Amino acid sequence: MTDTANGGALAGKVAIVTGSTRGIGRATAEAFARAGAKVVISSRKPEACEAARAEMAAAGHEVISVPAHVGKGEDITRLVDATIEAFGRLDVVVCNAAVNPVFAELQDITEDTWAKVMDTNLTSVWRMSKAAFPHIARQGGGAMVLLSSTASLVGTVTEGPYAVSKAAENHLARQLAVQWGPKNIRVNTIAPGLTRTDMIRNHDPAMVARALERTPLRRMGEPSEVAAVALFFASDASRHLTGQLLVADGGGLLLGGGSA
Repeated sequence: MTDTANGGALAGKVAIVTGSTRGIGRATAEAFARAGAKVVISSRKPEACEAARAEMAAAGHEVISVPAHVGKGEDITRLVDATIEAFGRLDVVVCNAAVNPVFAELQDITEDTWAKVMDTNLTSVWRMSKAAFPHIARQGGGAMVLLSSTASLVGTVTEGPYAVSKAAENHLARQLAVQWGPKNIRVNTIAPGLTRTDMIRNHDPAMVARALERTPLRRMGEPSEVAAVALFFASDASRHLTGQLLVADGGGLLLGGGSA
């Protein structure tokens, strides 16, 4: 059901959210649905997509699921085509799906791992932009929201490929913002810090504890808190913002914390 507290900020809009069966992506899909959007759930696993769709549909939301691997160009094309077939339009894309498969120093990373991270975290966003642009432009404008990381803004000990891919994604957003602005399409980026998702399980607990000690709010973020920022960027509340990066990390970067 639409949340009247936000006035149906996305009423009548159609949104794709990648990586939306859990974590930040799932929270974002739910926030968009409550704001009145028709939402397309997508991740690699069909059964996870269907489970998320069923739960959201049971809550009264208009939602479909389209399994897709964002690292495959043909899957991205199919995802966008299925959205248009189901709803006839596309207004918002949230590029949330990403991988961080290895924690090691750069000299120990294989070329295959490097290529996988770049293809999934960066090239996929470029491919999505190419597929989505004509449909969003046809509506007279819309928004693209990219999920980056505070790791993109600092040096990290063992997250090199992931951090580099996210730093490049930050600038991809700026490039798209410049090129798409005349079509009234806004592109903005969120850089979460430590957030309570499955990915956090791969971090050394001692490193996480030290990072939180250097975070002014002294806690991790919640997926719903990042989703609230995504909703802001997707809605008319941010209609004069594009090419911006908003750090959502509890103030961690202020004191050198927020990223393990």
